[in-house]
Amino acid sequence: MSRGNTRQRIQDVALELFAERGYEKTSLREIAEQLDVTKAALYYHFKTKEDILLSIFEDLNRPIVELIAWGEQQPRTLETKKEILRRYGQALYDAEPLFRFMQENQASIRELSLGERIKQRMFALSGLLVEQDAELIDRVRALTSLFAMHAGMFAMLQTDDDLKERQEAHLLVAHELITTAHHGD
Repeated sequence: MSRGNTRQRIQDVALELFAERGYEKTSLREIAEQLDVTKAALYYHFKTKEDILLSIFEDLNRPIVELIAWGEQQPRTLETKKEILRRYGQALYDAEPLFRFMQENQASIRELSLGERIKQRMFALSGLLVEQDAELIDRVRALTSLFAMHAGMFAMLQTDDDLKERQEAHLLVAHELITTAHHGD
């Protein structure tokens, strides 16, 4: 995930350290040392660890923001919902280090402003899949279709299964759930 400019290098190293050591146990000094820059140089780009994390989230989560905006403009058809799940799954895999970090550092994230941003985006995304007048069981199915993408990705990280096959399997399960929820079966 090596990217060119200094800001991106800081993000890459910070995310690697956050994932490896945990958010709370990583200091700005350690990030600066890993980059072989002074803390002052690091402060030029980011004042706090949270600023770094927020910037990583906003940069890597841009496809989710775009997906929500796209979904809000689409009809609430089954095909739209399936496409939302497909794009969401791809965004998860494209930003896997960020989502792995978020999964492993949930307690820290809840305490940061990032936790509220994540919650707002998940509510917006789930709102595109869940029909408000649906029965409880179908609302649960629709929400579960979204979280099936998460669970499948994280549960299957350590398997030897082919990545493409894993992605297709997660999407198939999510599509089965949203199809059942959409039809109210």
